[in-house]
Amino acid sequence: MQSKLSHIKHWVFDLDHTLYSPKIRLFDQIEVLMNTYLKKTLNVTQEKAVYLRKYYWEEYGTTLAGLMAEQHVDPKYYLEFVHNINLDNLEENSDLAAHINSLPGDKIIFTNGSRMHAVNVSKALGLYECFSEFYGTEDAMLIPKPQKKAFDTIFELSKINPKQAIMFEDDPRNLVEPFKMGMKTALIGDFLQTEYIHFNAPDLNTFFANELNG
Repeated sequence: MQSKLSHIKHWVFDLDHTLYSPKIRLFDQIEVLMNTYLKKTLNVTQEKAVYLRKYYWEEYGTTLAGLMAEQHVDPKYYLEFVHNINLDNLEENSDLAAHINSLPGDKIIFTNGSRMHAVNVSKALGLYECFSEFYGTEDAMLIPKPQKKAFDTIFELSKINPKQAIMFEDDPRNLVEPFKMGMKTALIGDFLQTEYIHFNAPDLNTFFANELNG
């Protein structure tokens, strides 16, 4: 392993659009269910539901966080409803499994989705056995990334030392606080040159091929 990652003992992965490509469009199913939930729960039109879903995500970090703040909804039912999706389009990623299994130390998933969603998706990708723990938003007391409290809660639970850790994310907002904590940060699927992002890669396989093998 190259020296710039030789100190890493904790590998923290986001889930959606990080462990798999957004081209699979799996999250489209979740967005449809979010819109349906909003329409039924708030008695609004499709157009209003789409607007609210995006507004809550931009303003609060997740649609659920916005709903809880402004509408006081039942988070457990919401998480079960919006993650009841078909995973048939996901294929096992044996190359990524090999890369992750080769990493020294702890490997965890931390998602703003539910813990069960993380488990289900990782199984469909053939990655379930790669990780020691799966943390969903319920484990962060329903406080979403990018809020610092969410990271504090999960890192305390998982006994992660941020100065010996790296975070993989597709949303650059969610890398600001990890950077401030002393973590290495990797933006997956996009490119953004800024002080709080140490690595950019189109996908995780490319990242590991470049950074671990030179």
